[in-house]
Amino acid sequence: MKITILSVGNIKEKYLVSAIDEYTKRISKFSKIDFLKVNDEPICDNPSLKEIKCVKDKEGEKLLKILPSQAYKIALNLQGEMLSSPELAEKIKSIHTYQNSHIVFVIGGSLGLSDELLRQMDYHLCFSKMTFPHQLMQVILLEQIYRAFKINNHEVYHK
Repeated sequence: MKITILSVGNIKEKYLVSAIDEYTKRISKFSKIDFLKVNDEPICDNPSLKEIKCVKDKEGEKLLKILPSQAYKIALNLQGEMLSSPELAEKIKSIHTYQNSHIVFVIGGSLGLSDELLRQMDYHLCFSKMTFPHQLMQVILLEQIYRAFKINNHEVYHK
């Protein structure tokens, strides 16, 4: 199995980089894991709806250029389906068993994902109706992927 995390922006905070490194190491015992990133687009403090759409479209174009086409593509999207940790584990197992051995999780920038990119996705996953910084979302996603592997392998992991 292969997992790819496709995201917008760079993570500069050392504590987040450290957490990402730790979960990447843990996941690597179960799956190959890669990271693909694109630069975020600059935006003013109080952007108009048109400016927001423009930024999302530009970031979306960059993401689409490097999106692995043969993978099962999952967008992190506030309008997506909310799953429990065991349900996510089952979803990952099902995709791997019946559909594709390569799963790409797509994390947008601070404004979200473009409509065009969202149309290209196989599945839309929502972690919460709350808003999280997109840098922190990568850590949360990695922790849940790791938890899913532990669940699927019937290994103990803290609750």
